[in-house]
Amino acid sequence: MDFTLTEGQQDLARLTGEVCGKLVTAERLRELDTAEVRFDEPLWRALAETGILAAPLPESAGGNDVGVLEQTAILRELGKSVAAVPYLWSITLGAGALARWGDASQREWVAKAGAGEGILTVALSEERNWEPSRPATTATENGGWTVTGVKTVVPFAAQASRILVPATVSGKAAVFLVDSSATGVRVTAQQTVDRTPEFEVEFDSAPAELIGTVDQGAEILGWLLNHGRLGLSAGQLGTLERAIELVAEYGREREQFSRKIGSFQAVAQRLADGYIDLQGLRLAVTQAAWRLSEGLPADAEVHTAKFWAAEAGHRIAHTAVHVHGGVGIDRDHIVQCYFTAAKHNEFALGGATDHLRALGTLLAEGN
Repeated sequence: MDFTLTEGQQDLARLTGEVCGKLVTAERLRELDTAEVRFDEPLWRALAETGILAAPLPESAGGNDVGVLEQTAILRELGKSVAAVPYLWSITLGAGALARWGDASQREWVAKAGAGEGILTVALSEERNWEPSRPATTATENGGWTVTGVKTVVPFAAQASRILVPATVSGKAAVFLVDSSATGVRVTAQQTVDRTPEFEVEFDSAPAELIGTVDQGAEILGWLLNHGRLGLSAGQLGTLERAIELVAEYGREREQFSRKIGSFQAVAQRLADGYIDLQGLRLAVTQAAWRLSEGLPADAEVHTAKFWAAEAGHRIAHTAVHVHGGVGIDRDHIVQCYFTAAKHNEFALGGATDHLRALGTLLAEGN
């Protein structure tokens, strides 16, 4: 079995890495760490100008109609730089869903997102274990759709022009497009571990546009959750790869008791364990991405990838801090950015236990 990226995928990943390498320096990470809003607008503009944002979009939206494997390669590179941009939420999920199920007017946002002219986001946190009997948001139709309810930790909601909002309609899941500046929408900042801009969004009979049909709602929501979990896992892979590189570099440089600390058995063992975790996560992400790209059932593989992202994220994040010692918790050093990013990715859309339970349910059902 050959997991090597195609030439096109490698070129796209290389271009993303080059753009991030030029703009996301250690000094820039320190600036973003103390900024009022952790959103790297210069990097977002550069990704748009180089065509990276548009690359995975349909040809009708100015893209190349490339798929999940290409997006996974981009997210992995963004993760290596802990890039403060909403690629997953705006391009992979928002634009991806609208391109697939949106009507003509909604698909206009696909091209705008790909050109960096507008940001999309998705309110998914409450839907990770969707239950129609306990809806976080409900929708009603009375001469036009409106949504009511509260969504928490919605990424980049204050920067987004439109929000994709799952809601319950008569016990069924449906997905709506809501103008973030519309009457009846209130956006309040929330504090997160890595200072990603995330917000509580309250909807009070806010006007909304139905995406697709109500009967397609469960399919759309499942698509959003699977691609969101995979995207977080791909970003986590990049973050952890770079975290291990930082630890290895520090182990080769730092001396204690007249020896490089990388030669200490305990440090070498932690790095070896981290390497094994990375290989497991890399294979799980690749398998899930391939199955999604081929249109094959992938629920179990996506849950497996997100489980690895959570477990490996926890262990490698703590290894990075422990081996660096006091430097590891000093905000002047960039390693703490990788620790907090890994912790954020660990729990976003469900931690390890959530995904083990989901896998158990799938196995019990014979899937």
